[in-house]
Amino acid sequence: MTNGLDVAGVARSSRSTVASLLVQQLKLNPQAVAVDDGTRRLTYAQFGDRVRRQAGLLAGRGVGRGDRVAILSENRLEYLEAYFAAAWLGAILACQNWRLSVGELRHCLDLVGPKTVLASPRHRPKLEELGWADALEFGEVYEADLAAAEPAGFDRLEAVDAEDPLLILYTSGTTGLPKGAVIGHRAEIVRNLVIRAEFGVAPDDTFAAWSPLYHMGAAECSIGTLMTGGKVIPVDGFDQDRLAGLIATEPLGWLLLMPGMVGAFADELERRGVTARSVKVCGVMADLVPPADIARITRLLGAPYANTFGATETGCPPCSSSLLPVGEAPVRLSKRQSPFCEVRLVDPDDNEVPDGSPGELAMRGPTLFSGYWRNPEANAHDFRGGWFHMGDVFVRNPDGTLDFVDRVKYLIKSGGENIYPAEI
Repeated sequence: MTNGLDVAGVARSSRSTVASLLVQQLKLNPQAVAVDDGTRRLTYAQFGDRVRRQAGLLAGRGVGRGDRVAILSENRLEYLEAYFAAAWLGAILACQNWRLSVGELRHCLDLVGPKTVLASPRHRPKLEELGWADALEFGEVYEADLAAAEPAGFDRLEAVDAEDPLLILYTSGTTGLPKGAVIGHRAEIVRNLVIRAEFGVAPDDTFAAWSPLYHMGAAECSIGTLMTGGKVIPVDGFDQDRLAGLIATEPLGWLLLMPGMVGAFADELERRGVTARSVKVCGVMADLVPPADIARITRLLGAPYANTFGATETGCPPCSSSLLPVGEAPVRLSKRQSPFCEVRLVDPDDNEVPDGSPGELAMRGPTLFSGYWRNPEANAHDFRGGWFHMGDVFVRNPDGTLDFVDRVKYLIKSGGENIYPAEI
C-alpha cells in the first residue's frame, strides 16, 4: 500500500493488452465479420479461434513471452492472425520487409534472433536461401496443422503486460541498415485511440489493408480495427480495381493512399464513375503529393486529406491534427501538433530554439515506441534528456503550426551559423 492505494492492484487493473482487447470483441461481437479476404469471410468468433490455434502452433515451437517470431509474407489473413497470436503469448512479431535484398533480410533476422519464422509460399524461397528451411509456411499443410492445434488458453493473457513489446517494425530512414523499432501493447493501443480522436474513425469502420502489413500504417490500422469490432479487408498490394470496388461498397475509416499513386487512382475513380459510400479521411504525406491531386482525390472520396507528420517510432503524432479540406488544392502544408504529445524544437546542444528558428523536433508522449532492438547507442542518443529526438528539423510559426525544414544529418555549420540545405 502507498498513500492508501493498492499500487500493485491498480497496476494490474490497467494493463489491457492488444490480445485482451480482442477477447472483448469475441464476447461482444462474435457474429460480426472480422476479416474478409475475398475468399474467406470470418466472424470474430472464427477469427479468434484461428488466432488461438496459431498461438498454440507457435507455443508448440517453443515460443513464449519475449520470444521473437519473424514473418515474411504479403498481405493475407494469416498475417492478421499472427499479430494477435504473438500478442496472446506475449511474443514479439518481427515484420520483415519482402522488398529487401537477401543480405538486408539476413541482417534483419540476425538482429532479432527469431525463435521461429512464419512465411507465405511466395516468399518462402528467400528464407530457405537464408537457412530457414523449417519456416512455418501458410498453405494446406499449415491449415491442417492449425485445425489440429490445441488453442492457447485464456490464462496466457494474464502473463502479458501492457509494456511488453508487441511488434518490431524496421526503419532505416537515412541511416543505413534497418533498425528494429519496438512497439509495445500500450503504445499500440494509444496510437489507435489518437487515430480515432483526431480523424473521427469509428470503432466499426472497415479498414482496407492494401499497403504492406510490415509497415506502420497497415499494421496499426489493422490491429486497431480488430481491437474495436470493425472489419479488415486484406488486399494483396495496390489493386486499383479492388480498392475502387471497396470504396463504393464499404464504410471506410482511414483510406491510406501513398504519394505517387494519388493522381493515378483519382483517374481510375473518375473513369469508373465511382461514388464513395463513406470515407472518413484519406491519404498520407501530403507534402509529397501535387496540390491539384489532393483536391481531386478528396472531392472524389468526399473525405479530407491527412496532413500529418509522424514516424514508425511515434505513430501519427507529433503532427496529426491537420486535415486538408475536401476539394481544395492546399497552398500551405503547415502541420498542427497533436494534443496527445509534448514537443520541443531544439538546437544541436538541446537548447530550445525561439519561434521562427529551425530546431530538431523532440517529443514525448504515450504513443512513443520502446526503443530500438539491441541498439543501446541509438537509444542513448535519440532518447537523451527524456525526450525522443526524431532527427527532423522544423520551424514553429507565429500561429503555432510547424513547417518541416530538413533532416538533422544535413546540417551545415558555417561561420557559427546552422544552415540546412532545404533553406537555401
